[in-house]
Amino acid sequence: MLLSNNEIKRVKALHQKKFRDETGLFIVEGEKMVREAEDSPFKVERIYRRSEIGEDGMKRISALSNPSPVLAVVHKPEDSVLESAAGLEEMISGGGLFLGLDTIRDPGNLGTILRIADWFGINAVFAAKDTVDVFNPKVVQATMGAVFRVKMHYVDLPEVSELVLSCGGKVYGTFLDGENMYSRNLETGKSAPVMIVIGNESEGISAQMERLVSDRLFIPPYPADAAGSESLNAAIATAITVAEFRRR
Repeated sequence: MLLSNNEIKRVKALHQKKFRDETGLFIVEGEKMVREAEDSPFKVERIYRRSEIGEDGMKRISALSNPSPVLAVVHKPEDSVLESAAGLEEMISGGGLFLGLDTIRDPGNLGTILRIADWFGINAVFAAKDTVDVFNPKVVQATMGAVFRVKMHYVDLPEVSELVLSCGGKVYGTFLDGENMYSRNLETGKSAPVMIVIGNESEGISAQMERLVSDRLFIPPYPADAAGSESLNAAIATAITVAEFRRR
């Protein structure tokens, strides 16, 4: 089966966010990932197989340097971008543990964070609208299927933080001047919502979000006076923090 030039252009265009936003579609590559898409609530528009379109056809539509044997075009969920946090009150008010991503820019970090959220049963991930696109092919690959299981919404993050606080919840963030995470009480979201804010890779938590953090935490190094790395990778810090909340 030969692909027309128009079809090749259409699929290749989905490598770019502009066209993903315009069409509401994204691409998924790899046999495991495509199976995950088929088994998920996401709507799969079309599946392309190397055995049907040929090696050259797959190379021309793939976003990978070494194309996989199968690629799917999938519809994005309608609630991936929320213009208002008002509709989230029902989801948040009953409690739960949430992540707030304050401008995560690295595709690998976002993909890993979604895998962490999937592993630890995070109720939902809320991301500032300038966070890297979760439907970027690099992010999709890095999630290893978590993109189909974790609820992720692009939102006005300060507005969501205010909503969490208004529901009697807590907004946590990690800072160098915060309290030792291991020696203080932590709310875990059982009765009121809890959101853990993850800051930008180079700038940390923004000044606007810092004002809405109710509890400042610190991940201590070992030993406590060790002169080691200046900071932790955003995804690693997420894993350490979420693991401690779940341990409680």
